[in-house]
Amino acid sequence: MTAINDHMLELRDLTKSFGTFHAVDGVSLTLGKGEIYGFLGPNGAGKTTTIKMMAGLLLPTSGEMLIGGFNMVKEPIRCKAITGYIPDRPFLYEKLTGDEYLRFISSLYPGDGAWPLPEAADDYLELFDLTEWRHHLIEGYSHGMRQKLIMTSVLMLDQPLIIVDEPMVGLDPKSARIVKELFKKKAEEGTSIFLSTHSMEIAEELCDRIAILVNGKIRATGTVEELRALAKAGSGHLEDIFLELTGAFELQEVIKALRTGPRGVVTGNKQPGGPA
Repeated sequence: MTAINDHMLELRDLTKSFGTFHAVDGVSLTLGKGEIYGFLGPNGAGKTTTIKMMAGLLLPTSGEMLIGGFNMVKEPIRCKAITGYIPDRPFLYEKLTGDEYLRFISSLYPGDGAWPLPEAADDYLELFDLTEWRHHLIEGYSHGMRQKLIMTSVLMLDQPLIIVDEPMVGLDPKSARIVKELFKKKAEEGTSIFLSTHSMEIAEELCDRIAILVNGKIRATGTVEELRALAKAGSGHLEDIFLELTGAFELQEVIKALRTGPRGVVTGNKQPGGPA
């Protein structure tokens, strides 16, 4: 078996077309060991399509995806064995209990065939306040609980690459804080994390480098400081940098109009219908 190389993930001119529409158009990037890489972009930019190709759920129209040195198209089983995927909308088998689901996931990966449950599973269930729910049917779980069960199923396997699409959706503040700290710890231990999110705060706090995708193409990539210099944003926050680099100039006019709008429209600290 080929050794895992220094680049845990490589995308080379990755393209996905649906008819004449290019959802992903020539995306190239690399993700190193122990790096958290942010993937940002407006709705419809092609982020989820890119992630589904990386997870082996969609075949690319052209280009290459290398995970740990293995080609996803040519060696999908090897790639998937070292990749954890946390989707934005978790699909779970509702007639299984949480414990049964974790054992099922564990059985899909190399082992002795005895459905071993990794010892780390108990720790993550406790951390996510799911221990008392582990023997309940998943159909009784809230969205946030399902998301935490999915995260447990991925984190317990301790794979060298984790691909995450909107990890904080449905999580309460406590759980979101725990997830952020877990990602930091995993990266410190050498795990590579590819993180797609709409939260500028999360990206700015967690990511070593960030790529901004617009209309299927990478508009800019680099550290927050490098993106700030590129956007000529001074000491601006990532949200300001994002808006500048994605060309959302009209937003400034919208904000100005809202703040100086007619009587009856909320402007600043004024209340609807209140005194001007």
